[in-house]
Amino acid sequence: MACMRHRFAPEIIAHAVWLHIRFPLSLRLVQDRLLQRGIIVSYETIRCWAAQFSPDHARRFRRRMASRTDVWHLDEVVIKISGQQHWPTS
Repeated sequence: MACMRHRFAPEIIAHAVWLHIRFPLSLRLVQDRLLQRGIIVSYETIRCWAAQFSPDHARRFRRRMASRTDVWHLDEVVIKISGQQHWPTS
């Protein structure tokens, strides 16, 4: 992500764009999230960043999508039946 000639660090820009793309957050909610971290930025600036850098992020997300050959491990499964917890045996 080429963030040259921007006022904010590339990490901040990437985080703001990631929040806007990955989660269904409005621009103002992203602005509030950054403000909680002490970063004062306008929602309009975030909109410009998203317009400029979203395609790059979208390509990265598509590249990392799970495939059928991926292996997932579950540590523990608890099933609640009629208010009682049950642990299935292997």
